[in-house]
This record gives sequence, C-alpha cells and structure tokens, in this order.
Amino acid sequence: MEQRERVLIVSMQTTQTDEDFAYANQELAQLVDTAMGEVVATVTQKRESISGRTLVGKGKVEEISHLVDELEVDLVVFYQSLTGSMVKNLNESINCRIIDRVQLILDIFAMRARSKEGKLQVQLAQLNYLLPRLSGQREGLSRQGGGIGTRGPGETRLETDRRYIRKQIQDIEEQLEQIKKHRERSREKRKSSNGFQLGLIGYTNAGKSTILNQLTQAGTYQMDQLFATLDPLTRQVDLFPNFEVTLTDTVGFIQDLPTTLIHAFESTLEESADVDLLVHVVDASNTQFSLHEKTVIDLVNDLEMQEILMVTVYNKTDLIEGEFQPNLYPSIQISAVNDADVERLKAFLKEQVKAQMTYYEEWLEVTETKELNQLQQRTLVESLNYVEEKNQYCVKGYRK
Repeated sequence: MEQRERVLIVSMQTTQTDEDFAYANQELAQLVDTAMGEVVATVTQKRESISGRTLVGKGKVEEISHLVDELEVDLVVFYQSLTGSMVKNLNESINCRIIDRVQLILDIFAMRARSKEGKLQVQLAQLNYLLPRLSGQREGLSRQGGGIGTRGPGETRLETDRRYIRKQIQDIEEQLEQIKKHRERSREKRKSSNGFQLGLIGYTNAGKSTILNQLTQAGTYQMDQLFATLDPLTRQVDLFPNFEVTLTDTVGFIQDLPTTLIHAFESTLEESADVDLLVHVVDASNTQFSLHEKTVIDLVNDLEMQEILMVTVYNKTDLIEGEFQPNLYPSIQISAVNDADVERLKAFLKEQVKAQMTYYEEWLEVTETKELNQLQQRTLVESLNYVEEKNQYCVKGYRK
C-alpha cells in the first residue's frame, strides 16, 4: 500500500462564522485525503487581518515549527493563498515543504486529468501559479519529494529560468487554442443536429458523474472524492425515441476557487456555456448545501452563463438526516443510486426539455415526404397520425 504523506493543515479565520470556518477546514482535510495525504494535525488562528510576512502570527509559526518536528510532518498546507515571500519567510522557521490550498487543488487536478486538453490545462494553471512565486520557492523546491504538491511540470528547472516558463505558457496556450477550435467544431456539429443539450454542473462531489452514468451508461470515474471528474464528457441520453438529447459532465466547483483556476478551465466549462438547459446537481445530504448552491450560482454568473435556464437535482436523499427544504426551483429530490429515482429523474428532465421548446401541430399532405422527414429529424415528434378522411398526416410535437 502506498505510504501517505503526513500533513499539517493551517487556516486563518478572519470574517467567517465559526460554522463556515469549521466546514472550510473539514473540506481542506478532504482535499488532503483526495491527494493521498493524511492529516495529522490542524492549526487555526483567529485574527482581524493576516500577517503580510507569514500569513499567521509569529507565535503560530513557532507552534507549527514545533509540531512539524514533533509529529514528523512531511508537508504543511495553508488554506489561504501564500505569496512567494510568505513561503520564503515561513521556510526560515519551518523545516518542511509548504504549499497552499491552490497548489493542493492543482495537484489533485494533475492526478485526475486524463485527456490531452485536461493535462495541458493543469500544466498551464501550475505554470501561471508558479511564475509570480518563484522568489519564495527556492527552499521549498530543494525539499521536494514525490507526493502532494509535487506533481508539477519540473519545478526545479523552472525555478531557475523564468523565460523557460513564459515560453512553456505560450506553447501550451497555442496547443489549447487548437484544441478549442476542434471542440468548437464538434459543438457546432452537435448544435446543427437540432438536438437538445443538457449541461451538468454542481459543487464537487455532488454526484454528477453518478447521474451521468445512470442516464447514459457512460462508465465515467465516480468516487466519493473531491474533483473525481476533471475532463468534460458528453454522452447521449435516451429520453425520447427519435430525438437526440446530450448530457455533458464538467469539473466540480468549490468555494474560494481562485480566478486563475476558473480561467484555466474556461474551455472545459465552455462545454456547458452552449447548452440549452443547465442541470445543477446538489448534495442534499451535506449540511452546507446552501453554501454549495451559492458557490455554483456565483461561478455561473462569473462565467456569464446566467441567461441559461437551470433546473436543480437534489441528490443523495438517501443520506439526509431530518427534514430537507429545497432552496431552488424547479427541482427534484432523488438518490442517484436508486433505480426508481433515476426513472423519476428521466421523467422530470423530459418535462423540463419540453418546457424549453415550442409546441406545434402540423398537417402535411401525403406527398410531402421531405417535410415529414425533416420534422422527424429536427424536432421532438410526440405523435404522427394518418387521417384518412383528410388524406393527410397530423404531426404534433415540440421544436427548439
């Protein structure tokens, strides 16, 4: 079994409520676990503002230093973002590798990326993160091992050569631009098919991949982990017999996601920017589900996707303790591991798809075979009847 790194996590409480602060620490511990680390201690501090020199106060730095030695800690992870000079100053007192939450998330992304685009996006985000922080990385880089926070693009060499980083960034951006053009062509092809496109979005670990698998038999990676899915996946959903509906899964959102990370994955999230309907998946069993909803909606607004209509799927109802009151409508409450609930979800999505389309009724002469074929290919035909008295076809259905 792989040896897990021993991790100490550090976080600062400034304006957060005690409940939100406790949840943020719990989530940071989950991130460490996802990155194959083991949290052996947590250090917190409550103060009005952070220290520009070491983020936490001088006394806390000493406390961290003692704990690192006493508990044989391999890595210290700070919740708040660290500047290069902060890392440098902290390394003067703490004999251990030091990273922040952003680096931890990037490390998980590096583990999860499977496609060429996903790997390039991770690498670009890592380089953009590293570039302004090189001055403080020298000590940390010399202590690098092979675990958390070290799945970056050859940092030791990069540390000595800013020009090399900038060249790498330029090369990756050019490659991503080519992939983006290819993706746009694929999207245009899907749009021209006159089918209906659904986009799965939601907080990380809400159960999006499980729902995608249940609706499409896609076989994507699904685990009770943060950021289990990174690469977008589009599959056809069998909602209607002769009308194509596709469903796209995307990377999960998380609170305090830095802008650099959002921008790095914009092309991934663009998969959801062109959809006809957003399907927002919420883990209803999580006590902080309202915070998760707000995080997702804020990011949807940041990505200028607020014009797209959204329905909400409250998932994991089998794990809810006590009463549950939804905040968002239209919505449905399900457990994605329950077959009957999956059927209810399909019926719900059918109705929501129809609600975004226009109902029509057309009469066609029997000779109008071309027009009839076009209706069958380009619209959702609900009924097609030959009326003998009129010698015509009566077609009823929905069109975009």
